[in-house]
Amino acid sequence: MSRPILEGVRVLDLTNVLAGPFATLHLALLGAEVIKVENPKDGDLARKLGILPGLNEQLMGTSFLAQNSNKKSLTLNTKSPEGKEIFRKLAKTADVLVENFRPDVMDRLGLGYDALKGINPRLVYCAISGFGHTGPDALKPAYDQIIQGLSGVMAVNGDERLNPLRAGFPVCDTVGGLNAAFAIMAALYHRERTGEGQFIDVALLDSIMPLMGWVAANLLIGHQQPVLMGNDNFTAAPSGTFRTKDGYINIAANKQEQWESLCDVVGVPELKTDPRFQKRDIRKQNRKELTPLIEAKLTGRSTAEWVELLNAKDVPSGAILSLEDALRQRQIRHRATLEEVPVEGIGALPLFGLTALFEKTPGAITAPPPRLSAHTEEVLAGIGIGRDEVVALKAKGVV
Repeated sequence: MSRPILEGVRVLDLTNVLAGPFATLHLALLGAEVIKVENPKDGDLARKLGILPGLNEQLMGTSFLAQNSNKKSLTLNTKSPEGKEIFRKLAKTADVLVENFRPDVMDRLGLGYDALKGINPRLVYCAISGFGHTGPDALKPAYDQIIQGLSGVMAVNGDERLNPLRAGFPVCDTVGGLNAAFAIMAALYHRERTGEGQFIDVALLDSIMPLMGWVAANLLIGHQQPVLMGNDNFTAAPSGTFRTKDGYINIAANKQEQWESLCDVVGVPELKTDPRFQKRDIRKQNRKELTPLIEAKLTGRSTAEWVELLNAKDVPSGAILSLEDALRQRQIRHRATLEEVPVEGIGALPLFGLTALFEKTPGAITAPPPRLSAHTEEVLAGIGIGRDEVVALKAKGVV
């Protein structure tokens, strides 16, 4: 039987809401033991952020359920002397620590990297924040939409009618979490070769900027300001969203041969030699003239018909699905992107698993998102704290 890649790796997860939990979810799906260290009162804020009030009251909100599979929940008041001592004992046993507080919080608690590396020099400590631990904005608060605005993401979205425009999901938080997971894996690889742990400083603002690499390169190198193009692709034409008989279709005729095939399939072969459209860069300049000519033909058939006809001739195209239809499409089912996970007291829930499919060491959901404090006794027993002591700690509000 295959062994999970991160089997035997212990992660202390002090993160809340999205960026941090998304990072540690990927470590958990790869087999790491991820221990969520949550405040004893109500835990991760995401436990109350879902759309269903009944689940929020159970501290199992949909926002929490989405990204906490395979994790254990330990409640611990790290502001109390007893809580600090327990945390230090746990840190001695840990391989990775992930937190997403403001940069000064952990140091003020006496639990920052400088304090912990003295008791565990092999510790990989990853701090995720809006702006990083250095610089003039380091201590500013940040949420995803704030970072979307400061990064330029909102400025390049939309068109002349609707701009600025935020992405429809928290893209900066999510990318920050992926960046952190990637960095942690790299640091663990370094530790395998050297025995050294290290501090990792991940900023959401830093993380999102390289995703705009092409747009940024056009400005930084080509000195061209971003042009608001809505659903059109600035790199090619015809490439974007087009009207059909029953809706819309995405077409990406990015190569010359794809453009020529498109003309044949749609029934406008004369456009191949039209001087306004013959060459790629000229087509881009004349896309406002080109699009109506193509749509005049596309509106004669349904999206589904055009998708089949165009793809058959190697012209990339696809329907524009609702989220519900996207989640239910055959390819997603085939790839098992969603897994049915039984959650006690709630039922079977469709949750996202690991989307990188490893041949020899596949990741999987092996445990549901945990109830608050579900593993406190188990985790504390592992560092020599028995049940009677746990009861006393609970009475004092430490756990």
